[in-house]
Amino acid sequence: MKQKLIVITFFAVLISCKSTDSLMETHTTQCPEDAPVLTPAPLEEPWAIEWWMPRHEEKLNEEGREDAEILLVGDSITHGWESTGSEVWERYFGEYKTYNIGYSGDRTENVLWRFQNGEIDGIHPKVAMVMIGTNNTGHRQDHPDCTAMGIERIVDSLQEKLPDTHILLLAIFPRGADTDDELRILNEEINQRIEVFGEKERVTFLNLNHTFLNDEGEILEEVMPDLLHPNEEGYELWAAEIFPRLIDLLN
Repeated sequence: MKQKLIVITFFAVLISCKSTDSLMETHTTQCPEDAPVLTPAPLEEPWAIEWWMPRHEEKLNEEGREDAEILLVGDSITHGWESTGSEVWERYFGEYKTYNIGYSGDRTENVLWRFQNGEIDGIHPKVAMVMIGTNNTGHRQDHPDCTAMGIERIVDSLQEKLPDTHILLLAIFPRGADTDDELRILNEEINQRIEVFGEKERVTFLNLNHTFLNDEGEILEEVMPDLLHPNEEGYELWAAEIFPRLIDLLN
């Protein structure tokens, strides 16, 4: 009877493993090489036409870019260090020269295009802080596998073009009111996939999302009023969280 029970248990575990494998296969896609998320392109949304390319040209000629010690890569949330979070950045990291190439609205393909078109040529930062992907989620609801592949291309490009730079890869910040939000779920699925990039050489993965949530997983509106972008208090929390890690990498 005991041997029979062992045999039954063994087959039950075997069936369970096969079911899990099938489930993983069902939820894993092969992202085509010509997917938008992987195809370098400028941002051509109507609301960005007037300023996006001029910002790119300005960044190519920004005074002091060659001497920057910190490189910031991302979308509007990173772009915001120049406006909403500017005073916070100055207080925490003002002694370090910073080159911010965060662009509002950017998706992974836009960052890849900018890399191909000179934005990280001729620079030698000690650290690159990277967060990108929430617009892939918000604009097109790209599959998490595809967005993760786009992020990996960005990380690999940085490693290739900036061989002496350490990459601090941040999990995409939470969005939406609570844990049931469809776009929040997509971002979390991307974060699960990109965490392993922290095993690459000169890459550290850091998830700060708990900083902006209450115990129920709801976004603290006093730090992210629109449930997506930090306000000044949100940037303060962000800076405080990364300060010890960033200073350690810089030194």
